[in-house]
Amino acid sequence: MKKPLLLLLFILSTSIISAQLYKNEQEDKKTPIPNYKLAAKYSPKNLAKLVHSTSVRPHWLKKGNKFWYQYKTSEGSNYYLVDADKRTKKPLFNNEKMAKWLTEITKDPYDAQHLPKFSFKFVKNETAIRFRVTSTEEVEVVEEEKDEKKVSETKDVKKDSTETKKAKKKKPKMEKKVYHLEYKLGGNKLTIVDNKKEKENYKKWANIAPDSSIVLFSKKFNLYWMDKENFLKAIKDEKDTTIVENQWTKDGVEFYSYGGSSRGENNESKEEKKNDRKPVWGIWSHDSNKFVFQRNDSRHIKDLWVINSVAKKRPTLETYKYHMPGEQEYYKTELMVFDIPTKESIKVKLDTVKQQSISVYRAPTKKSNYDDDFNPSLLLSKKGKIYFNTISRDRKKLDICVADINTGDVDVLIEERFNTYIESRPLVLFNNEQEMLHWAERDGWAHFYLYDTKGNLKQQVTNGSYHVDDFEGVIEKERVLYFTANGVNKKQDPYYAHLYRINLNGTGLKTINKGDYTSRVSVSDSKKYFVNNYSRVNTVPKSELRSNSGSLIMNLEEADLSQLFATGYKFPETFKMKADDGVTDIYGVMYKPYDFDSTKVYPLLEYVYPGPQTEAVNKAFSVRMDRVDRMAQVGFVVITLGNRGGHPDRSKWYHNYGYGNLRDYGLADKKYVAEQLADKYSYIDIDKVGIYGHSGGGFMSTAAMLVYPDFFKAAVSSAGNHDNSMYNSWWSETHHGVKEEIDADGKSTYKYNIDKNHSLAANLKGNLMLITGDIDNNVHPGGTIRMANALIKANKRFKFMLMPGQRHGFGNMTEYSFWLRADHFSKYFLGKEAMSVDIDEMNRDKAKR
Repeated sequence: MKKPLLLLLFILSTSIISAQLYKNEQEDKKTPIPNYKLAAKYSPKNLAKLVHSTSVRPHWLKKGNKFWYQYKTSEGSNYYLVDADKRTKKPLFNNEKMAKWLTEITKDPYDAQHLPKFSFKFVKNETAIRFRVTSTEEVEVVEEEKDEKKVSETKDVKKDSTETKKAKKKKPKMEKKVYHLEYKLGGNKLTIVDNKKEKENYKKWANIAPDSSIVLFSKKFNLYWMDKENFLKAIKDEKDTTIVENQWTKDGVEFYSYGGSSRGENNESKEEKKNDRKPVWGIWSHDSNKFVFQRNDSRHIKDLWVINSVAKKRPTLETYKYHMPGEQEYYKTELMVFDIPTKESIKVKLDTVKQQSISVYRAPTKKSNYDDDFNPSLLLSKKGKIYFNTISRDRKKLDICVADINTGDVDVLIEERFNTYIESRPLVLFNNEQEMLHWAERDGWAHFYLYDTKGNLKQQVTNGSYHVDDFEGVIEKERVLYFTANGVNKKQDPYYAHLYRINLNGTGLKTINKGDYTSRVSVSDSKKYFVNNYSRVNTVPKSELRSNSGSLIMNLEEADLSQLFATGYKFPETFKMKADDGVTDIYGVMYKPYDFDSTKVYPLLEYVYPGPQTEAVNKAFSVRMDRVDRMAQVGFVVITLGNRGGHPDRSKWYHNYGYGNLRDYGLADKKYVAEQLADKYSYIDIDKVGIYGHSGGGFMSTAAMLVYPDFFKAAVSSAGNHDNSMYNSWWSETHHGVKEEIDADGKSTYKYNIDKNHSLAANLKGNLMLITGDIDNNVHPGGTIRMANALIKANKRFKFMLMPGQRHGFGNMTEYSFWLRADHFSKYFLGKEAMSVDIDEMNRDKAKR
């Protein structure tokens, strides 16, 4: 009886094994094969060949309502001049003729499709343009004549000395020949102005007065000045020993200086540049008589360091001040007013004991001045007043103030108070400085409030459950305000931005650029017209010109995506799901492989950035595909979505949801939305959910692996602020909160506590990769190293990559980091591990030299 029984058991076991093998085979058939070739096809370098201009950037002119712009398609670049008043759009020049003229003049070949990128200056009352091109012809460098006196002091009087003879035989220095050219608009020729290179008319260290009479700069931590004559000498030769410098202050020391920041410098470069002239940042009065400077004392703030191990010789040390949340010390700020004619100075009367930040309001720059070589920073007021705000360290108290520029006396005009944190926008001054517009979220939504300049509220201008974003202009005679906002149309995605107008009495709200799109606008200085760039993630970007009433003046451009679509590109899909509360709408975008097969089951990857200052969800078409579209091509469904506590373009409640819980606040929404999508789409494998992100996204992706270890199975976390107690205090204390406690003597102390990723290291179950740059002076690599330390102590396996010599963005190692991410998810979700030492996808297109 034993033999038949054994035979039966054998048959059963064989059947079970066969069934399991069949099941595995079927599952393998359903699992996508990693498509590295397709992902490589859409590298940033390759995309630059496929997609060119996607929006119009108008260069508004000073006369009339005119602008020029450049737009590139697969046929090359074209330049246009638009006259909004005349409703005309004409080529700025004929490309074929321009190529002909350039070829004839420079003797270098040009054609209409391959003109150089021009930088134009409009001259002769904006009737002509001037620009420079560099030819391949080499000519001898012509040095400017030196001052005769200087020459006589340094020249060796022995005319026939050995040194003089050697100098005569020295090979002349050569350079590429430059052509400075002029084209009269509508003309039929190109003329040579001269062959001089563009003269440098500024220095990075120079803060030039609006009337150009004086130049301020920092040197050895103090404020210096020189007049125009000596500045012109410095432009020619910075080391000219005849330059007269005048020292204004003498009490400047490192970290309590008058300009001259050394941020970003290492121990070697700092020593080399210690005697150099350096910038001094500040704001000028419109008449050039006053200079307002914000002096910060950070001597008591603790140091932080990064070491560049791949510096040229010895590793270099970079030391900088870095305030971490909860530290009792804080930056001390003064506002100083320097009087140019008398060379005296006063201090604005501030409470310097309070721990607070200060921001001075500046005059907006006209659109027609954007291309000017010289754009001095000017005070908001032309009438001897300094408008500024102060915000308490806990960000719950904002005061808008005005100071007398001559006495330093201060009046508080507007007070804002909130229990979370207060955000602000630039103050708007108008009507001959009799009125001002103030942006605030005091009713739970961002709106404009109209005040007189004594601080009396006149009117809430905008009102309702929508978010006012930016000020775009006021037409004073009509008493009309133009602004951009989100969420006005409740039938649209609330993140879609549009331009609106409203009367200053709060009536007559009107959408100026309607459509189920999001838009970016550029409004003319006259406020009569605006360029409207609009799209969604799943539409071709378009650009148009409209009047301030919303009427279409003309269509300008439609992006040329023909080459992109020829590669097999497909638009992503938008979706709307519920947050974990079952009430809040969450908006997202889904990216699929372009070779998507509905019969297969795809792992789901979430690309995340938690905010709260933004969300990692594209609303307009973008060619920045590296983190979403391209990742999908490896063989995944990739989604990006918001979360409660994310983007500020919704309600104050939505934006502040994570206040007091910066680690976990967005994770439940990420998990719940993934589950809803898997319920809706059979091609999503809910058992293979991965997550990845950079910076705040690096922090969030690791947190997800630790808070929901049975749901998120793999993550790649780059440059993450895993320990927010050592990230910068502005972000952490603002969005998480810091508690001010005042004792019986009135002394304030600050209490701060926050959950950290490494406290949950023992929870890790899935496959985690950590990446950081070793000289990241924004999110210090120590945060990632602490995370690694905790995982090692918890006896966890994980991957760790240090990017040598890289800051926060990884620079020239960004492409390498993409393939690290692709390898990680391919191995653990698609069952295919890249075994080659070479990253073939990076090497394939490299020229062998």
